[in-house]
Amino acid sequence: MHTIDMNLVEMTLDVMKYTIDRISNVTPELGSPKKEEDLLRIVGETITPEGIGGENAFQLFRDVLVKATVPIDHPRHLAFVPAAPTRAAIMFDLVTSASSIHGAYWMEGAGGIFCENQAMKWLVSLTKLPEGAFGVFTSGGTAANLSALVTAREEWREQKPNHARERALLLTSTGAHSSIKSMAKVMDADVILVESDEEFLSGEDLKNSLSQLNEKDRNRLFAVVATGGTTNAGIIDDLKGVAEVCANENVWLHVDCAYGGGALAANSVRHLFNGIEKADSITIDPHKWLFSPYDCGAVIYKNLELAKKAHSQKGAYLDIFKDEGAQGFNPADYQIQLTRRLRGMPLWFSLAMHGTNKYKEAIERGIELAKIAAEKVENNENLELVRPASLSVVLFKRKGWTAEDYRDWTYKNHREGFALVTPSLWKEESVIRFCFINPDTTEDDIDQILKTLEK
Repeated sequence: MHTIDMNLVEMTLDVMKYTIDRISNVTPELGSPKKEEDLLRIVGETITPEGIGGENAFQLFRDVLVKATVPIDHPRHLAFVPAAPTRAAIMFDLVTSASSIHGAYWMEGAGGIFCENQAMKWLVSLTKLPEGAFGVFTSGGTAANLSALVTAREEWREQKPNHARERALLLTSTGAHSSIKSMAKVMDADVILVESDEEFLSGEDLKNSLSQLNEKDRNRLFAVVATGGTTNAGIIDDLKGVAEVCANENVWLHVDCAYGGGALAANSVRHLFNGIEKADSITIDPHKWLFSPYDCGAVIYKNLELAKKAHSQKGAYLDIFKDEGAQGFNPADYQIQLTRRLRGMPLWFSLAMHGTNKYKEAIERGIELAKIAAEKVENNENLELVRPASLSVVLFKRKGWTAEDYRDWTYKNHREGFALVTPSLWKEESVIRFCFINPDTTEDDIDQILKTLEK
């Protein structure tokens, strides 16, 4: 398996040709999933004692299996939170894998970690956190949120040793990402959702919720999670007001900007994030609105030492990494993963190649597309905007449609390879949701999608 021979050379050429063709394709085929039994019938068993050969396996992937996937960078993929990695980042992802660098400790990965840290400096600068703040790249927002909340809980336990054995409690809004409740379950912590009509957490709402806690719950409260761009509607919480309340109450403030964090680079909306500089920790996903390949999240801490106390692992075989002769920045000390690839390197290369101004322009384009789409919806007598566009998200409805109509429309467009736009819920009502990330999406793409709603 590890021999360099002619088969490997030919396989390398096939892979590189596919890669070049793929990243040169602005509108890749919008594949759709097939049932597992159908794929098995077409492809057959691929893992066998003797192997099926690289050429055969690659052909099956290229001609069958990849067509049963949805390319997240298709310009008419507006569902969920899509992505649009730059060509430079995609190419450097190949370099990252080919370089076989373990990114947990400086002793093994110094050069690659340096690259990641260069990109991280820029991310931290966008938040305007005080000097000394820094972070690490993770597998995504879920791992970043968990890393931050574990750090918050450990700090709470140290500050309140008399309550350290109690089940911890956190507060967040009804608009918070699903990973917050999921991570609380992993941590065996409780969650109280602060209710509001607009899935928006204000300082006043938080203050009222805190005032209603009994003494026991107040003592076991370890964090408040605010959102810098809700996934469903692009809503940014009252970060300044929430930060003031958290400071007064001495409660850890985590801001989840997994989706919206890219907009910190956009001058047109940066003021909406005022107050984020007061956070104790922040999550940003570069694989969303910072045009990095999957998977690349980031967690940033105001005080790195608190994260190190919570996450640094100890073991006889790890001691050498902490030795003075090997000393440097060790990403494994600041998040839940020990084994880690250098997820931040493709982002670094793309930033180094293109410069941060290009990133600002591409992010502003997503915001602009949302405003354009909202205006087109308002000018269409069959459609109704249910709330103003926020960041790059637009929520609207087709008058007279039921939940089943939205579902059938989604499947029809997807089945025909035209677009992937999925419904969501707003105030318990089915709506259509656009999320613009890809700067290659055009006004004509929007027009064509809206036209399908006339039928």
